Amino acid sequence: MKKGLLLAGIAGILYIGFLHIKIIQHSKEVHSKDTEYLIVLGARVKGYVPSLALQARIEAAADYLRNNPKAIAIASGGQGPGENITEAIAIKEGLERLGVEGNRIILEDKSTSTYENISFSKKLIPKGLKKGLIVTNDFHVYRAKMIAKKYGLDLGGLPAETPRMAIVKSYAREYLAITKFYLTSVL
Repeated sequence: MKKGLLLAGIAGILYIGFLHIKIIQHSKEVHSKDTEYLIVLGARVKGYVPSLALQARIEAAADYLRNNPKAIAIASGGQGPGENITEAIAIKEGLERLGVEGNRIILEDKSTSTYENISFSKKLIPKGLKKGLIVTNDFHVYRAKMIAKKYGLDLGGLPAETPRMAIVKSYAREYLAITKFYLTSVL
């Protein structure tokens, strides 16, 4: 029995290590400079104020868009409990404050999960645009790209920094979410 528990513990540690390596690999990828569109994934809004995680996504997207004036953004995210505006509106307002023209931002304001963010945003990609990036926090890029692939989108990742105070919680939740993704993809 002790050997079984020991083996299970070792297997668990190896599995978490594997997931962590995949997350890090995808958060360090070099993204293309000729991207035509970004899908900026929503995250929690506190009243009218973007959470630190969402603010980091907004800043990463704004930086890219200011340096790539032909690219457009799809701001994706609905409205959850405790949110006075949709996540999409918070993204749009944040991008505009950081110098991105409003006519370069498309709103997807109905989604409530990463799956819906991507599925609903896919329908809003202007015809003819092929090269896209998904903007999310670094811990989330790997799974977001896998979900996008499931919906027929081959997106690169544009990682935003994860706020320090949220690193442990974010990674722990992401290990579980990736495991769920793997299991639902197989079954």
